[in-house]
Amino acid sequence: MRVLVTGMGGEIGTRVTSLLEHDDRVEEILGVDVDPPRRRLRRAEFRRVDPRERRKVVRLVRDFEPTAVLHLGVYEPNARAGPSLARSLTREFTVAALGAAAESPSLDRIVVRSGIEVYGRARGSAFRPDESVAPAPTTPFGRSLYDTECASREVADSAGAVLTVLRCAPIVGPHLSSPLGRLLRLPVVPVGGLSDLPFSLLHQHDAAGAFVRALGRGYDGALNVVGPGAVTPAQAARLGGRLVVPVAGPQWLLARVVTELLGAPLPDHVRELLVRGRAADGSRAVEVLGLDGLVPTAQVVRDLYEWAAVTMLRTREGEAA
Repeated sequence: MRVLVTGMGGEIGTRVTSLLEHDDRVEEILGVDVDPPRRRLRRAEFRRVDPRERRKVVRLVRDFEPTAVLHLGVYEPNARAGPSLARSLTREFTVAALGAAAESPSLDRIVVRSGIEVYGRARGSAFRPDESVAPAPTTPFGRSLYDTECASREVADSAGAVLTVLRCAPIVGPHLSSPLGRLLRLPVVPVGGLSDLPFSLLHQHDAAGAFVRALGRGYDGALNVVGPGAVTPAQAARLGGRLVVPVAGPQWLLARVVTELLGAPLPDHVRELLVRGRAADGSRAVEVLGLDGLVPTAQVVRDLYEWAAVTMLRTREGEAA
């Protein structure tokens, strides 16, 4: 396989690439992203490019002629980019990279990162949807993910390629840029004042492994990838010894301001999770991809809190190093 990896510079993209480098089926790897990879890679080739430079992206992908695409260039609001920039980067990478890849005569499979946010949390909606439930996103991030799925399906159909869409639970882990992870690490965590509904998570390492397995399996369709079990926002905060502040109605406006000042912006999809919960049935992915031993949601939260804080070292001159 000649694998194109969009979003290689993120924590998940870098780990996925590292796993691919040890796969004998992979002949060449080309990665593109706005940021460089987080660690040294042995044989993958990386090109730093802004997806809004559409001509440059198209030229790189056409010259590479991939047989497979791992589309991880899907940006969560307030993770690596602000909400408007995240939507723009996601849209441009989807259009430019996948559109160019479709012109490769040997393209036969595409794996796309999505999320269970596509199901939405409208009143009366299924709390634990499986893949048979029609997407009905209720947040900007959910709509961005669903737009990416639809565009990817058009590209796959036109190229005659298999499309695997992995609808991941919120991905959290040490060193991963995540608005939910930052929020839970605050000294005080806002939670729903009228309800405390559970949510499920996916560990960053499990997410990377799922993408690699999906690439090798060539399954056509959507799969929910969800860590076992669930916790409520209050339970998650207490696992880390954080104080819990119930919030309701207009108080969320104040909570949004305060958390942003503390370095943890509160995008709509995270607030929705705190108020209405977020879960999904991931049994099909376990069966199809053989995802045994996924890290339980409660352990994902514990790992997040066990991530040591950064300690500034001082040189002899007293400067921070």
